[in-house]
Amino acid sequence: MRPLRSIALTIAAGTAALALAGCSGTSQVSTVSNQAIPELTADQQVNITFESYNLAQAGVWTDTVKGLVADFEKAHPNIHVTAQAPQGGGAVGSNTVSSVQTQLLAGHAPDIAQLTFDSLDFAATQLGAQPISDLVGQKAVDDALGGAHPFHPNAKHLADWNGKTYGIPYVFSTPVLFYNATKLADAGITNPDLSTWDKVEAAAKAVSAKTGKPSLDISCASIGGNWCMQGVFKSNGAQVLSDDRKTIGFGSDAAVDTVTKLAQLTKDGVLRNADSNAQYEGLPKSDTAFILTTSALQGSFMSAATKGGWELKAAGMPSFGSKPAVPTNSGSALFVLSQDPAKQRAGWELIKFMTSDHAYEQISTKIGYLPLRTSLTAPGGSLYDWAQKNPLLAPNLAQLDRLQPWVSYPGNSYVQIDDILGKAVENVVYYGKDAKTTMADAQKRAQDLIP
Repeated sequence: MRPLRSIALTIAAGTAALALAGCSGTSQVSTVSNQAIPELTADQQVNITFESYNLAQAGVWTDTVKGLVADFEKAHPNIHVTAQAPQGGGAVGSNTVSSVQTQLLAGHAPDIAQLTFDSLDFAATQLGAQPISDLVGQKAVDDALGGAHPFHPNAKHLADWNGKTYGIPYVFSTPVLFYNATKLADAGITNPDLSTWDKVEAAAKAVSAKTGKPSLDISCASIGGNWCMQGVFKSNGAQVLSDDRKTIGFGSDAAVDTVTKLAQLTKDGVLRNADSNAQYEGLPKSDTAFILTTSALQGSFMSAATKGGWELKAAGMPSFGSKPAVPTNSGSALFVLSQDPAKQRAGWELIKFMTSDHAYEQISTKIGYLPLRTSLTAPGGSLYDWAQKNPLLAPNLAQLDRLQPWVSYPGNSYVQIDDILGKAVENVVYYGKDAKTTMADAQKRAQDLIP
């Protein structure tokens, strides 16, 4: 059944976009000039609101973000930050844009917002995100992304749009195959090679034969996992959107072949039919032995393994035979939404701090997100010892070298397009629907929504 959250997001996105356009007579686009905003004086007091979906999840996520905000305020005593979770609830990271839209229509949008990468087109063209490279100058952006431990080259431009930097990448992961090595050993498998889907299926069949139930979860194939599913498609030569951003590719032969191969895992009794929440709980509860999902869950998986007395290991995203696996990124960037120059400058200072060496030292070790300043994990870096003690990081970090961006769909209906694809994939993979007709129908319906 299609989640009510997805339907609500689709309606909210369309309604708010129309309302914004109606209020201004045009799209809610940037109004910033090319002149850099002035620096704050030492005694200039500024209050800003920072909206982060990491604050919607209690425990280590919230504690880490609030701790970093407190550190920032100590370093910048003239800037006061109100940190808040997105309005309206919902799954973590699912309602970032609709929350901003609702507040924008009410006249009090957050000054800085953490928005997921699938909303990049909409944020830059409709939501009023300000081009940071215009606000502070390209050199300031380059300097912030550089330093002694620069951003990984494949990470730093993920929130650029039409030649300008609209957001600074903040937290994301690549798809990682986590597995219960103890369950595999019980099934006679030690030091498994899980580099291809065929090899994953063989290992999963052995475990399922031992346990009598499906042993594999693929969060990419469920609604809400399309960031990861894009990588699965690309790994088999398919695209969800053409390079010129005009044509949907759900119905291509390569896309049909991709979902057909995943559907075979269900038919063979190794892929479990479960929603995303059940999948996230499957490995910790030892209901399953494998899950391909975001590395942001690494911390919770490690805790469950320690408590449960089993060994957690990780592998990279599987490939289709000899074709190279093409990981895509999940996650988000930090955007400036305020139109007030003082708040924009204060927001830029916060963004720099939240993407600094110090921030990634906290974010990576406490939550499990990738340190986008990857040389922090190299010899001499502050995260080197931690990385050596945490081999689970290696597959995720290595995949940055061949990372391709999470594609954002053009227009106001990007949420609906994502839902159309997610439902089609679910219908084929889990419910045995005909792949060719289902994906062709999804392509047609999505294409009709491309402006």
